[in-house]
Amino acid sequence: MSDLKPNAPIRRFDVFAEYNRLKGIKEGMPKTKAKGYGLWLAKVVAAQKFGRMPKPTGEKKEGKEKAKSSEERAKRAWLDLSGIPQTDKLFDREIVNRMGKDFYTKIFAPAIQEAFEEGKQYVEIRDAIRREWKPTK
Repeated sequence: MSDLKPNAPIRRFDVFAEYNRLKGIKEGMPKTKAKGYGLWLAKVVAAQKFGRMPKPTGEKKEGKEKAKSSEERAKRAWLDLSGIPQTDKLFDREIVNRMGKDFYTKIFAPAIQEAFEEGKQYVEIRDAIRREWKPTK
């Protein structure tokens, strides 16, 4: 294992955002949009968990359910929360830069990618994968 350590504790939030970034790419999203989508989804789920946002109900538009495929999400503008677009740059600032770019690119992202490609679900890896990643301070 590498001696490279994260700058801050690795959260379930970070793992969830990265896992869903990869899922978005697999479903055909451009890489930049997938970053924004992963961050947006992590924030929505966290807000729902802590009661700051209601769980979604079935949305309807003119009697037909809105399509929610990744392909359609990728064609739209950035998803936003409270008027703040959840972009690739925001993903980099809130996830990558928080843990450190070197740690993200050399340790974190490859480990999540490997687990994702092995078909592991988020709930299988969320704690075990980050257990050894202790921050430098």
